[in-house]
Amino acid sequence: MTEKGHELHAIHEAEVVGEHTLRLVFEDETVRIVDLSPVLMGKRFGPLRDPEFFKQVTLNTDFETVQWPNGADFDPETLYYWDRYLPAWKRMAERWRKAEKESVAA
Repeated sequence: MTEKGHELHAIHEAEVVGEHTLRLVFEDETVRIVDLSPVLMGKRFGPLRDPEFFKQVTLNTDFETVQWPNGADFDPETLYYWDRYLPAWKRMAERWRKAEKESVAA
């Protein structure tokens, strides 16, 4: 299903299977193993670098995605096509990392 070119996916199951890796089951029974470690930077996603905090992932049934207690979440389409979106996310994460360093130095 799409909405203006954006595919609508829903995550029905999420399991932590590595330090920063999730096993996700989508509405169409597709299973994806997603390693989020390359993008865990910045104010929102940086706290997920802590493996104990990462384990606090839950399913948000309203938006049918994964979320963490600090409000961090990902669009289900992004996770469905993680390999496609990862390069752009890595570029954003690098900007967030630089911004973190600059704020600490200031």
